[in-house]
Amino acid sequence: MSDEDKRSTKKIKIKSSEGDTTAPTRKRQKIKEKHDNKRAGKLDTTKAKVEHSGTDKHTSAQSTDHQLSDVVKNTCEEKRNVKRQLVFKDYPEFTPNVTPKEVLQAGSFGGTYFRPIYSSITKQHYKDVWQELPKDWLEGLTISSQVASSTYRENVNAYKVKCGGSLEMWESSGWIVPQDPYGWFQWYCRFYQGRRTQDDERQISRWAKCAGVKGRWRNNLITKVVRSGCAYDNFSVSPVVRQTLQHWGYRLTLEDYKEGAKRVKPK
Repeated sequence: MSDEDKRSTKKIKIKSSEGDTTAPTRKRQKIKEKHDNKRAGKLDTTKAKVEHSGTDKHTSAQSTDHQLSDVVKNTCEEKRNVKRQLVFKDYPEFTPNVTPKEVLQAGSFGGTYFRPIYSSITKQHYKDVWQELPKDWLEGLTISSQVASSTYRENVNAYKVKCGGSLEMWESSGWIVPQDPYGWFQWYCRFYQGRRTQDDERQISRWAKCAGVKGRWRNNLITKVVRSGCAYDNFSVSPVVRQTLQHWGYRLTLEDYKEGAKRVKPK
């Protein structure tokens, strides 16, 4: 995430499902409960399983796997629409077009995302968390330099540039919650594999503000391409924004470019 995006990002409150202030009739209550359970009925047990207790000084991939064993499962059969966007039936507004595996395989986060960290949110140390990922996501990658490196390497990134902020900055901005101490991409990896929690709406909203149809960085890139006179896939145009969007599971397509270009105002 670029510096401009950090300054403009606002904290998003997770919606709570409060009941009516007036006592509903028995029939009305049953209808409401049935509706609420479609999306929220299983969230409480899921959240309880994925939150960290904060009592251990070190959390390894083994203990993380144990906590997530009943929650994060690779049961999500990948589905895409005609635009090659990923389809999640329970969240149709969430339409990334790059899977977590593709994000890693393309070269992202300077190779540092799943490095050992200390979380000021959970007060725990984490290491080897990459081991919870499906093995095929990591095929051909060198873990020490492309996945869990403590040293940021620009040459690992797809666009050979550096982008994003520090974990400390994300934590102080209020973007990190205990269940996903590494941040948005960790949430995406787990969501993609089938986990659902009460934090999903907030994280999807963050994605939309960055890479959705009206997203800041998606439209920032489209504007720069239009004004450069170059093709939409000329990677010399704003490689930092392209790398940022990749981290958020999005790559600009010709169809999206043509649609977004209609909204670009002349200089």
